[in-house]
Amino acid sequence: MSTRPLIVELVTEELPPKVLNALGEAFATGIRAILQGQHLLADGCDCTAFASPRRLAVRLSAVLDQAPDQSFAEKLMPATIGLDAQGAATPALLKKLQAKGLAHLTPSDLTRHHDGKQDVLFAEGTAAGARLADGLQQALEHAVTHLPIPKVMQYQLADGHTSVKFVRPAHQLLALWGDAIVPVRILGLQADRVTRGHRFLCQEPITIASADDWAGQLSSLGHVIPGFAERRTRIAGQLAESSAALGATIGVSPEADALLDEVTALVEWPTVYVGAFEEAFLAVPPECLILTMRLNQKYFPLFDPATGALTHRFLIVSNMCPQDPSFIIQGNQRVVRPRLADAQFFYQTDLKTPLANRVADLGHSVYHHKLGSQLQRTERVQALARWLAPLLGGSTESAGRAAWLAHADLGTQMVGEFPELQGIMGAYYARHDGEAADVVRALRDQYRIRLDDAVTADTLTAAVLFMAERAETLVGIWGIGLAPTGERDPYGLRRAALGLISAYEQLTAGGWLQASQDSPARLGALLAQAAAGFAPGTLADGTVDAVLDFVYERYRNQLTAACDRTAVDAVLALRPPLHQVAARVAACMEFAALPEAESLAAANKRVSNLLKKADDTLPAFDASLLAEAAERQLADTIARLEPQATAELQAGNFTASLAVLAQARAAVDQFFTDVMVMADDAKVRANRLALLQSLHRLMNQVADLSRLAQ
Repeated sequence: MSTRPLIVELVTEELPPKVLNALGEAFATGIRAILQGQHLLADGCDCTAFASPRRLAVRLSAVLDQAPDQSFAEKLMPATIGLDAQGAATPALLKKLQAKGLAHLTPSDLTRHHDGKQDVLFAEGTAAGARLADGLQQALEHAVTHLPIPKVMQYQLADGHTSVKFVRPAHQLLALWGDAIVPVRILGLQADRVTRGHRFLCQEPITIASADDWAGQLSSLGHVIPGFAERRTRIAGQLAESSAALGATIGVSPEADALLDEVTALVEWPTVYVGAFEEAFLAVPPECLILTMRLNQKYFPLFDPATGALTHRFLIVSNMCPQDPSFIIQGNQRVVRPRLADAQFFYQTDLKTPLANRVADLGHSVYHHKLGSQLQRTERVQALARWLAPLLGGSTESAGRAAWLAHADLGTQMVGEFPELQGIMGAYYARHDGEAADVVRALRDQYRIRLDDAVTADTLTAAVLFMAERAETLVGIWGIGLAPTGERDPYGLRRAALGLISAYEQLTAGGWLQASQDSPARLGALLAQAAAGFAPGTLADGTVDAVLDFVYERYRNQLTAACDRTAVDAVLALRPPLHQVAARVAACMEFAALPEAESLAAANKRVSNLLKKADDTLPAFDASLLAEAAERQLADTIARLEPQATAELQAGNFTASLAVLAQARAAVDQFFTDVMVMADDAKVRANRLALLQSLHRLMNQVADLSRLAQ
């Protein structure tokens, strides 16, 4: 059968820019999937998605007009139900055939197959392949109703009474198989070969000759680049060329990439122009200017490539390309200037009030109706930071000061206009007020998602504030019944947990916590201290334990992405100090690779099961009751290895501590070969269990080795 390319295009009003690319991919995928299921796509058929601000489209390179005939075998019912004693069709069979569109078949047309229990009737044969018009109609309906639409619109069609639902009003439907129109219909539109070009640069409808000509005609006649990726590449190239000509750069950041995606979804015929503003505005913190240009105006700020400093120029991605672009440039410069002037005014006004003088105003701002005001929260975080700082070797005064000022910028005009600048503006205002450098750094870093660098003396105060904030949030929000559920986590408790984990990791990397030592600043103590800051009766019972489990579970998920799950489970089963977890997991993975590991893990699991059956309190181990050579050998081995393993553990040498255990394999194996633990004599049985209890303690100092058993 011959194949031709197929193009399907839906022209609409402006589509939501943040989801445009996803809509285009989903539209193409939905149509392709249904046509593939109908066997209407030839082998090697390529699928290309298109998405521009006013259209969704898909091109399939090799599509059949009619699918090949398809063999079918339709299971009907047991023969005893479908046929009467004379072999004629029963009413039940006739009804089934009617429902399946097979009413023309008679019992002689049916086949029987034994399913192991009884004969079953089947209708077998060959069905005509689906025609493209029917298959595409089904595919269109599926694709349109299964788009990831954030919010559906309901609008009225031209007839004045029919309403349809879609992401935006649709105005044109094009469907061409080669040069032939496919007669499909959707959203009140009948398919033809006419499309629309650029809203301003192409006023007349465009008649498309064939599916192969669609993209070319749209570009040459309609001033539209329909492919999202092609437009993005063209914009990126123009941005790079324009910035290089000015000796500048747009920078490399997630924000710049996100803006590039957004402007790609806003323009159909992109052209980049250079704008500028007065250099006097550069006295305002650059974050304010960058945010207003990117967020409000969709401009690309330009930076000095040598210093990274913001310049007074920016790039505009326009949807127009007139011969004289001066009015576009001047218009954009005229629009951005008041916004920059507002930012300048907010900043200069905010500087007139010291940051510390704003803290009292937080008493008028509600944090949560069950947890009090922002001021009460500030007091809780400050008390927690002052408790934590000396435990880590930090300054109590610096930590307390940083916590006291942490949210004072919520009352500033700049943060009121740009909430994204919380913390950043607080740091600027604190520096202006002469606050200590580590306090300023703490204010700037408090809203980071995680700590990515080893903590130094300069960043210790920041780490303390970071931890105090997250501990207070976790305990407080969880304690009033707002724990995450499913995908919902409106208070960011999962992110807070991962932030705490990163803090312990980076404190260890910086030497403030030692893997060889426990710490009074361990997670359980931190959460308990945070809970103590709330008024009695505020938090639900068991909140600290629940949050502790939650954080360790988040750590489990994080570690198993890079480490062996059994090793992670073995370590976390002991709930060790958080700053020791990574080292213990690494040691456990090394131990698991030893030839002795499997036998010892199996023995440890057996010991655990035996001890579960024992009384809660076992007598002290009595060497005089040892009768068998194997049990005396095991007792001697434990006495010899325990000091070595414990010394290595206390030194933080977890790998060496586990390696010591490998020497116990022969004695352990011999014990379980020669000794009956559950002896009839109660004293002997209890003594042997006490011996195994000593072995269990020795083996599980670093991790629960029974978790390593296969």
